[in-house]
Amino acid sequence: MPEPLLSVRALDAHYGDFQALFGVSIGVARGQAVAVIGANGAGKSTLLKSIAGLMRARPDAILFDGAPIGGLAAHAVARSGIALVPEGRRLFPSLTVEENLLIGGQGGRPGPWTLARIYELFPVLAERRHMPATALSGGQQQMAAIGRALMSNPTLLLCDEVSLGLAPIVVREIYARLPALLAEGLSLVIVEQDIVQALKAASHVYCLQEGRVALAGAAAGLTREAISAAYFGV
Repeated sequence: MPEPLLSVRALDAHYGDFQALFGVSIGVARGQAVAVIGANGAGKSTLLKSIAGLMRARPDAILFDGAPIGGLAAHAVARSGIALVPEGRRLFPSLTVEENLLIGGQGGRPGPWTLARIYELFPVLAERRHMPATALSGGQQQMAAIGRALMSNPTLLLCDEVSLGLAPIVVREIYARLPALLAEGLSLVIVEQDIVQALKAASHVYCLQEGRVALAGAAAGLTREAISAAYFGV
């Protein structure tokens, strides 16, 4: 088997004295979409923050393209080819849509994603490019947050709670764009509470329960009963 693009190995994470992750291990192959599901407080966002360098980890607890990155700062992780779409979008409210997108490309990594490509993927952003980010709807802000991350030309895209607070029709519209990202050779880690969307989008699923991996397997091979038991800890 080829070496995974991302390998998380026995990762622990703490907020002060509180331990949020206990020996979590996941793998992501090149060009693969992996979903991480679980209830609120299961440790999903903590896992993404650790991968993205927002929380320090043992250097060898996170390997990216064969190199240990667990001890790197967030800007160094981003330069290596990992981009995070954070929970809540976190666009810069004082900047226009286009200015928010351009910030994502400041690292100068070469690759296929340009403003023109982002506007091709999300035409509504082109129509509103000169508007302040605060003038966008929630779904449009999510598109802008994804576009900003893509502008860094990552190899791995981390998406935290893509569907949070959005209408179902908007969620479907955003998820419909994900195959185009995989077609560009991107790998995806999607943190999601919407189990149905997660199973549709990903080939492999990890379920976290109270900071531990409660279930892992190919999406097509997991039963509803097994997912429910892992999700709710019953």
